[in-house]
Amino acid sequence: MKMILGTLTAAIAFPAAVCAQETISLTVASSHPTVVPWVGMIQTHFMARTDEILAESGDYKIEWNEAFGGTLYKANATLSSVEEGITDVGWVFSFLEPAQLPLSQVSTNTPFATANPPVLLDVMEQLLESNDAFRAEWEDHNLKVLGLTATDLYDIYTKEPLTGIADIDGMKLSAPGVLGNWLRGTGANAVDGALTTFYTDVQTGVSDGALTLALGAMPIKLYEVAPYINRFDAGAAFSGAIAINADTWDTLPEEVQAAMIAAGKYYTESHGQDMVDRHELMLNLMVQNGAEQDPPVTIVPMPASERQAWVDMLPDLAGEWAASVDALGAPGTEFLGEYMQALRDAGETPARDWDK
Repeated sequence: MKMILGTLTAAIAFPAAVCAQETISLTVASSHPTVVPWVGMIQTHFMARTDEILAESGDYKIEWNEAFGGTLYKANATLSSVEEGITDVGWVFSFLEPAQLPLSQVSTNTPFATANPPVLLDVMEQLLESNDAFRAEWEDHNLKVLGLTATDLYDIYTKEPLTGIADIDGMKLSAPGVLGNWLRGTGANAVDGALTTFYTDVQTGVSDGALTLALGAMPIKLYEVAPYINRFDAGAAFSGAIAINADTWDTLPEEVQAAMIAAGKYYTESHGQDMVDRHELMLNLMVQNGAEQDPPVTIVPMPASERQAWVDMLPDLAGEWAASVDALGAPGTEFLGEYMQALRDAGETPARDWDK
């Protein structure tokens, strides 16, 4: 009896000894700074939601070691850095990994297929669950995908205003990775880069402008060097994922894994809606912020006919891409068909039927 009473007394006096909270240390990193919306939302949505879920039981707590903004690695190493465990969790920029993540390039090779980021993310999420080859190309790089990212709509930012798509013939335009394909057939030359390089490239004359998106252009102040926003609303694209190193993942308790999966879905949904909500806001904010500069920031609306003219200029990007992926032994043609049909099933009307 004395032993039982003594145990109870100890439990009351030192509850932490009975219900100890385990702290798990994880590094989370990115090549881009947190002012870029989808990177900032890793903090405000993915990490915060994971913490909230874990706090409900109190059994586990994550100590996040943050290394955002390229402090651990640059944009050309987002995949390898998570794969090799340089970071435990990170944003993988799929645009810059066409050789390693070939199926992930389906949306970048079907431009103007959708201008609806939430629908695009839903489709990619479905395909990640249903298509073994798509899922495997991530898992084969020692990654567990937790949340997906997409872009808002693409426009062409230039030093001088455009009167139509024909004006970019002969221009050098910065574009991220495979998105340079969107300039094929237009006469423009793609300069490979990322949001972290666009400003300097335009400022120094390496490029005459950039093919980019409002949510990225606004925080890097691209409008200061490329004040004309030639608005084509060129469509959204799948851009990558929040992923965790698979070796790290396997060490985590099931409760922590479940929390991260739920937080990843919350991140994906919130990010998709954020793309919609903030696209117009960012465009207007750039005009407002650049009103006093010389020349002032100006949005140059492009009619639907110019957008269609751009689409019609492009070679068979999707067919070429699908054939090249097929040659690697992956189901490129099949995946293209699944992707395009999933968009149509979701109510989208692609500007070009890339699978036909």
